[in-house]
Amino acid sequence: MEVLEILANPNFWAAAIRIATPLIFGVLGALICERAGVLNLGIEGIFVVGAMAGWMAAWLGAGLWGGILVAALAGALFGLMHAILTVPLGLSQHVSGLGITLLATSASYFAYRTALPDVSTPPRITPFQPLDIPVLSDLPFLGAALFQQTALTWLALGMVVLVWYVLARTPLGLALRAVGDNPDAVDAQGLSVYGLRIGAVMAGSALMAVGGAFLTMAAFDAFFFGMVNGRGWICIALVIFASWRPGKALLGALLFGAFDAFQVRLQTEYGNAVPGQIFLMVPYVLSIIALVVAARRAEYPRALLAPWFKGQR
Repeated sequence: MEVLEILANPNFWAAAIRIATPLIFGVLGALICERAGVLNLGIEGIFVVGAMAGWMAAWLGAGLWGGILVAALAGALFGLMHAILTVPLGLSQHVSGLGITLLATSASYFAYRTALPDVSTPPRITPFQPLDIPVLSDLPFLGAALFQQTALTWLALGMVVLVWYVLARTPLGLALRAVGDNPDAVDAQGLSVYGLRIGAVMAGSALMAVGGAFLTMAAFDAFFFGMVNGRGWICIALVIFASWRPGKALLGALLFGAFDAFQVRLQTEYGNAVPGQIFLMVPYVLSIIALVVAARRAEYPRALLAPWFKGQR
């Protein structure tokens, strides 16, 4: 199969968008946290806890959207834990984030084994199904590529617009951007630096967990160990690629999704001639190259990683 044939196939782009969907949630969540000045390296573990909590809730009868709500609440809870450690207490954001990843991942696996101690194959649920939008789903190329996605993909695209609007067009967004650049100025205006940062980390972590829930409730229909597979770390890199802008974050997620979908098709075509590991590393290598190019022009939030204590200058 020629490269141009792959790129001209609407099924390729449909797969790229599906692969990008959890990354969109994750990168938006990380972007919100970092815009407020807090690096959240707990994202990998929050993905895992979102995947497990959402699937478990749906399996227990909460329904698909109920599972998404449970996942978001679980992510917000771990985000609150990270925020308390790093914002008012001023502990290392790197250490706290890695600790949250270890805790969330271990707690998810423990909860799974406790709830299903004798199960070798995880129970299945009925996942979100692709939406069949009248007229639009029948459009040439775009119909198959874009208008036959699940509701969670449309939610992810809608969140890009919502996050952009809040950050760029509302007083809350201005306050969040300011607290990531100059928390002293925010405090001088009578706003709570602690409250804004804690709220941003909780909201961002909730979005990360929804990205994890997509894996068990739309991409697959069960929870299994290792399914997150480093997607959280990719989101951290994509935030830098995006220069902390929602529109570029969407572009970065779609690029990685396209790279990953592309390597799958190359592996199918040339897997007998080239070791499979070569194809698996292609999207990561291309992402690193894109990151290096974009990071040279990135404008970091000036107070990112810097602890702030009220009354100190």
